[in-house]
Amino acid sequence: MMYSLRKRILVTGGAGFLGSHLCERLLNDGHDVICLDNFFTGTRDNIQHLLGNPRFEVLRHDVTQPLYVEVDEIYNLACPASPPHYQHDPIHTMKTSVLGALNMLGLAKRTGAKIFQASTSEVYGDPEVHPQPESYWGHVNPNGIRSCYDEGKRCAETLFFDYQRAHGVKIKVARIFNTYGPRMHPNDGRVVSNFIIQALKGEDITVYGEGRQTRSFCYVDDLIEVFVRLMNSPDEITGPINTGNPGEFTILELAEKVIALTGSRSKLIHLPLPQDDPRQRKPDITLAKKHLAWEPGIKLEEGLRPTIAYFDQLVSSK
Repeated sequence: MMYSLRKRILVTGGAGFLGSHLCERLLNDGHDVICLDNFFTGTRDNIQHLLGNPRFEVLRHDVTQPLYVEVDEIYNLACPASPPHYQHDPIHTMKTSVLGALNMLGLAKRTGAKIFQASTSEVYGDPEVHPQPESYWGHVNPNGIRSCYDEGKRCAETLFFDYQRAHGVKIKVARIFNTYGPRMHPNDGRVVSNFIIQALKGEDITVYGEGRQTRSFCYVDDLIEVFVRLMNSPDEITGPINTGNPGEFTILELAEKVIALTGSRSKLIHLPLPQDDPRQRKPDITLAKKHLAWEPGIKLEEGLRPTIAYFDQLVSSK
């Protein structure tokens, strides 16, 4: 890449599942990348293969503290995203979403950088509208056990649009629906990683409720592609934009696919539904198709194969 086209890009949460894939993509595109992480859920294993790249830099830092670097773009991905992790220290989760957004927006304002916020489908709560368009304001419990994450991300979106209106900061907001793939945290409590590890170990597969609740699963490569397209889109396209795969599956259907692909003899067991667990999740991606010419191309079964291979290697090595 020509030096004049190379950008200095900060990725917060860069050693996490999504962050490590994004750092890899940006380096492959020829940019200089600063990976920032406090390594609460992120791990050096995710970025080990990038450490020899002279255009890649790692900073151990918590986004709840101010940061002073010179950058052209910021992808703000820092925040634990699975219920066991964000409920482990709910106060710090809220601080990461809110203070992290304030600190990164302040950095963007000072440097003139364009800034991307990794928001979430959790802003819709347990939705009463299906599928969920960006115009839907959500159905969220403000003081439940998931509120530290749901309301933290909602507040972060508010801050992004206020900084745009008050200070002219160039913002991009993506609402991420369920994503899976290699480098997912093995203990993140999410349904894809849970099912795969249980199947590989021959353990009972735990289904909450009757398993009729639905989810939409997007493979990580598809998601990273829409991140980059949104960041590179015209300034007037701010989002929020839903990013995810509109293919909808029941939890039981996912369990059956995982059992078939792993050849496991695991049995299904049913446990009570957790508090505020959404019954349905499916993105309306009309805006992503219209403004970014994007829609996911990797089918669930196709993406599960490399994900299972990744976890199989992880389980075998332990």
